Amino acid sequence: MKILIDIGHPAHVHYFRNFIGIMQGRGHEFLITAREKEVSHQLLNSFKIPFYDRGKGSNNIFGKILYVLKADRDIYKVSKTHKPDLFLSFASPYAGHVAALMGKSHISFTDTENARLGIISFSSFADCIITPDSFRGRLGKKHVSFRGFMELCYLHPKYFTSEKSVVSELGLAAKEPYVLLRFVSWNANHDIGQSGIPYNEKLELVRRISKKMRVFISSEGHLPDELLKYRINISPEKIHSILAYASLYLGEGATMASESAILGTPAIYINSLTAGTIEAQQRYGLLFSYRNINGVFDRLEELLNNPLLKNTFERKRDRMLEDQIDVNSFMVWFIENYPDSARIMKNDSSYQERFR
Repeated sequence: MKILIDIGHPAHVHYFRNFIGIMQGRGHEFLITAREKEVSHQLLNSFKIPFYDRGKGSNNIFGKILYVLKADRDIYKVSKTHKPDLFLSFASPYAGHVAALMGKSHISFTDTENARLGIISFSSFADCIITPDSFRGRLGKKHVSFRGFMELCYLHPKYFTSEKSVVSELGLAAKEPYVLLRFVSWNANHDIGQSGIPYNEKLELVRRISKKMRVFISSEGHLPDELLKYRINISPEKIHSILAYASLYLGEGATMASESAILGTPAIYINSLTAGTIEAQQRYGLLFSYRNINGVFDRLEELLNNPLLKNTFERKRDRMLEDQIDVNSFMVWFIENYPDSARIMKNDSSYQERFR
């Protein structure tokens, strides 16, 4: 089978990279189209996944409309030449548009309930929509859910081994504690009207944490001059090892908060937007979610003063993993057996228990 996967964000590279490798080993072929979003192209190159560039996109309304036409055209040209049998994406309307033009099925994953405009844009052009079972709400007859999180595709212990060398690359001694902060750009459609950590509170967080341990900042956008010296400078494919060895994650980014939870690193998530995955991981005690800064400083002090913090959270992580399936194995079965697999899951969702 020849499968086209459309990549719109760096996280999507991680969602699909192990799946691609497994499927290639089973004789399947892939075409990858990718938006130049942050480090998405850099990640694809680092994992040696060939791709077709579909441009950068735009942050203004008029530019977004024009980009739909450009992305559709670019994906259509690739598809017309290589004739994929199936289209696969994470919430890509462009893959759906071209799949419809080509008369092929489009299977789309999503886990972001708050991206309402995005869901509207792709759901009409998806034949099947797959989400974690923590996803709040239903998406009609096309909807299939699985017991797990997208981050398990690349951070489950079966697929992820942390690199100890990252500690020395950060200029740290072995076992020296540090905290990773994450600030987002607030440019996504679902970020409109939302908020995270105010400027003065960012400065205060860094001031307090740096009294106890080293601070590193990952930021999508501009950092104020006072915080530039804390910006992390490391290859993007190593960020998960950074998270794995961190004493704590604190930030506005939901994906990185969820990744921390999967890795057993305590996480404080500060964002007026929440999500089903975040709420599920909070129920496991793996992260703390706040809609604003209220209560964050007290929680931070509590966690930083706990000498058994990492051990406690790693045990909680292990308990969480016992409840989840191997998402990659599920994806391989689902795609190879589609559309029968969709019918099986809709009739008996317990079938997924085979993929542990």
